[in-house]
Amino acid sequence: MKPRLILIFCLLGLLPITALAQDEKAKSSKSFSFYLENDLFTGTDREYTNGIKLTWISQDLTKYREDPRIPEWSYPLIKGLPFVNEPGFQRAVSLSIGQNIYTPEDINRSDLLREDRPYAGMTYIGVALHSKSPRRMDTLEIDLGIVGPHSYADECQKAIHRWIDSPRPNGWKNQLKDEPVLVGFYERKWKFLGLATENGFGYDLIPHVGGAIGNAYTGINAGGQIRFGWNLPNDFGTSLIRPGSYTNAPIDDRDPRFFEPLSRLGLHCFLLIDTHAVLRNIFLDGNTFRESHSVDKRTFGADLAAGLGFIIGRFKISYAYVYQTRQYATQRDAQVYGAVTLTMTY
Repeated sequence: MKPRLILIFCLLGLLPITALAQDEKAKSSKSFSFYLENDLFTGTDREYTNGIKLTWISQDLTKYREDPRIPEWSYPLIKGLPFVNEPGFQRAVSLSIGQNIYTPEDINRSDLLREDRPYAGMTYIGVALHSKSPRRMDTLEIDLGIVGPHSYADECQKAIHRWIDSPRPNGWKNQLKDEPVLVGFYERKWKFLGLATENGFGYDLIPHVGGAIGNAYTGINAGGQIRFGWNLPNDFGTSLIRPGSYTNAPIDDRDPRFFEPLSRLGLHCFLLIDTHAVLRNIFLDGNTFRESHSVDKRTFGADLAAGLGFIIGRFKISYAYVYQTRQYATQRDAQVYGAVTLTMTY
C-alpha cells in the first residue's frame, strides 16, 4: 500500500505543475487579427460602406513592465488606471490600425445631399490595455486618428471601386473637413453559463457593457452574444470593428487552438447584439470646431449579428451578417453588411 500511496501523492503533486505547463502555451502566445466589414457582401454601397482593421495582441503579462514596447514614463500612469490592474489577473497590450468609410446612399451625385449623411472617413491607431481572468475581461483603449481628406478614405474607396469595377463615388468634395480625433474607451466583458460536453459540444454567454468619450464618438453601449457549437474557442467571443473588439485571443490551453494538431478543428454559431446611446457621432453630427454637413442623428440604436466561426489549426475565422438600425432621422432604411474576421495565434 505504501508504494501506491507515495505514487498517488507524487502524481497529485505534479498536477498543478502539469496544468501550469499546459497553460503556458496560451500565456506565451500572441495573436494577430484582421477585420473586414463591407456592404458589398450584402449587395449595397451606402452608409457605413467599409471598415478595415489590423490588431496585434501581446502575450499574457503578469505586469505591464514585461512588455518592452510600453515606454518607461508611462508606468506610473498605467498603475493608477482603474479596471486594468486587478490583482491576480493576467494583463495584455494591443496595438491597432484601421480605417472606416461612410458615404450617402446616392454616390453617383456630386452635389451636397443635405438630407443624407456626410461623406466621411477616419484613419486611426489604437493602443489598449487588457486585464483578464477566465470569466472577466476589462479593456481601456485610446484611439488617435484623423477625420477628413487626410484620412485618405476618398482615395481608398475610389481605388477599390476601380479594382472591382463599381460605380465611382462622385461626392467626396463634400466630405467632412480635417479634424484630429481622440477617443477614450472602456468595456467589461463576462463569460457566463459555459458548458462543454465530453464530445466537444458546448455553449456560452458573453455579455458586455462599455462607454466612450471623445470628439469623434461619445456614448454608452451594452449587449452580449451567445455561442454554441463543437470545440468552442475559449476566448471572449467575436466582435465587430469598434474599440474594445479584442476578443479573439485564447484565455488558456482549453482553447482548441492548443489541442493536438489533428484535433484543432471547431465549428460554432453565434448571435450578437450591441445596443447604444449616442451623445456625439462626428460622422453624423459633423465637425466639432468648423462648419460642415451634418444630419439629425438618432440617440438610440443597435447592431444585431448572426454568424459562423471556425477553428482550423491556429486560425479562428468568422463571418457575420450584420443588421444595423437606422442612425439618423432621414435615413430611409436600416443597413446590412458582412463582417469577416481572421485571427492567427502564434
